[in-house]
Amino acid sequence: MTRDMGPRRDLDGQAVLLAVGLADLAVGALGSALGTVRGLLRRSDAAELASETERDLMARGRLVLDRYAVAPPAHLELLARHVVARRADDGV
Repeated sequence: MTRDMGPRRDLDGQAVLLAVGLADLAVGALGSALGTVRGLLRRSDAAELASETERDLMARGRLVLDRYAVAPPAHLELLARHVVARRADDGV
């Protein structure tokens, strides 16, 4: 005797199609990236391009660290500093 596994078979088929589609997308992206790298290596200004890329990546790294590494001061602390500065300006 065989059991009918209709809905289960549909899910398995969808999972296989999804996995194959993702694999095809990854292979296509990898091939495109390799073609771009090959084109960049053939350029006559490759050293200049590499140093510019390094500077750009370092600047991006600094921005990310500045954004996430240091927590901003507390809101009430900022208000208190503002009040103290205003009182100092008013001579109170």
